[in-house]
Amino acid sequence: MEEIAGIVHEPEGTPVGAVALTHGAGGSRESPMLTAICDEWARRGWLAVRYNLPYRRRRPKGPPSGSSAIDRAAILEAVAAVRQLLDGPDLPVVAGGHSYGGRLTSMAVADDGLDLDVLTLLSYPLHPPGKPERARTEHLPRITVPTVFTHGTADPFGSVEEIRLATALIPAANEIVEIHGARHDLGSKKFDVPALTVDAALRMLN
Repeated sequence: MEEIAGIVHEPEGTPVGAVALTHGAGGSRESPMLTAICDEWARRGWLAVRYNLPYRRRRPKGPPSGSSAIDRAAILEAVAAVRQLLDGPDLPVVAGGHSYGGRLTSMAVADDGLDLDVLTLLSYPLHPPGKPERARTEHLPRITVPTVFTHGTADPFGSVEEIRLATALIPAANEIVEIHGARHDLGSKKFDVPALTVDAALRMLN
């Protein structure tokens, strides 16, 4: 998957579906959480790909630069490339990502025609830390695919209560997976975050 700077996690047998996940603003496809979640999807029989956004392909560190429209276009390209790895056109496709990557994927669903079976958002950055008045919710009413939010209860980018209010704006089915005590990186010694995240997405498909 060189064209999208992606790493593929293959299941043992023929994939039952595909997943495309990307990273947060300061991260990359090498994120331990993305890696663990892709491993979990592969264990469940899915082909999973974690990929870098264009700004991360240009340089190994640093925040996003340039227009986010370039990153959104790359998300559409990545999902299309991952979809082509499947044996049949009717198999389900899940996509999303951590923080910035998830937010842009949700915007691609809302406004760029990205067609998914489930949208999975890890630590959705609802607002900058300490600035709840700058809520990133304008596009949420235009999301029409089932959506899973995996969110730490100690995330400074939005409380679970704020996320709950935001999800009420989404007309499609949605679920919040609360990770008690976790911050923005979703690190937890008490909870199996990858398993909980995948479980919720699979519930959305049934």
